[in-house]
Amino acid sequence: MKLYSIETGRFKLDGGAMFGVVPKSIWSRSNVPDENNLCSWAMRCLLVEEGNRLMLIDTGIGNKQDEKFLKHYYLHGDDTLDKSLAGHGFLRDDITDVFLTHLHFDHCGGAIERNNAGDLRPAFKNATYWSNERHWKWATQPNQREKASFLKENILPLEESGQLKFIERVGDFSQRVFPGVDVLFVDGHTDSQMLPHIQYNGKTIVFMADLLPSVGHIPLPFVMGYDTRPLITMTEKEKFLKQAADKGYVLFLEHDAENVLCTLKHGERRVELDVALPSFSL
Repeated sequence: MKLYSIETGRFKLDGGAMFGVVPKSIWSRSNVPDENNLCSWAMRCLLVEEGNRLMLIDTGIGNKQDEKFLKHYYLHGDDTLDKSLAGHGFLRDDITDVFLTHLHFDHCGGAIERNNAGDLRPAFKNATYWSNERHWKWATQPNQREKASFLKENILPLEESGQLKFIERVGDFSQRVFPGVDVLFVDGHTDSQMLPHIQYNGKTIVFMADLLPSVGHIPLPFVMGYDTRPLITMTEKEKFLKQAADKGYVLFLEHDAENVLCTLKHGERRVELDVALPSFSL
């Protein structure tokens, strides 16, 4: 198995929204905001190569949204999905599987593109797209809190294409749909978000998606204002952090602008950061 970190660009979100009830005087120590209270966040994906299969985990925001929409998120940086794939010697058509942790626009926007005629189509024509039935229903019949994050142009073309398949949820874990990859389901941020656990060179690499967006979110109360069920997030996070520290998981950070990976350890009072790595090196 080989793993590749795929940078798709950065965007900005309000620091207060990203840290919920935690005061700015505290969260700004780890995530320095600009004059508009906005912090820069990565949209980092992970490419997993195993045999003749190539799985991309999440796809970033994409480039099909109009300027009116994108101006709210201040896209910046030189990285793109295609540029990052090419840097590792791959093209979109090489991707066999696209695993979507959840269907918020910054995670799945790059899954769909517009052709020259302006029609929507899957951006990876040879890939099977993976979601799960509970989350799909949650996204296609959205609540008022998340409605702005579930964009129909990112979601409905997947079903219409015939390339969409659902992972069966059994308790908190799923069937294995890709060699060496198991899936943990969590429900605090959004219903049935999926976190891949990847067995790689004797280590467990966990793609953290929005359960732990950055190292700044490691303290238990540091929960995003975007989470639909913050108390459930805290319960899920507490359980996961202890397990990660116990078992030595390596955490792959989708949104941390400075750090790609981190590990955790047990401190005197709580689980805390052990090592943070600014590049993908294992």
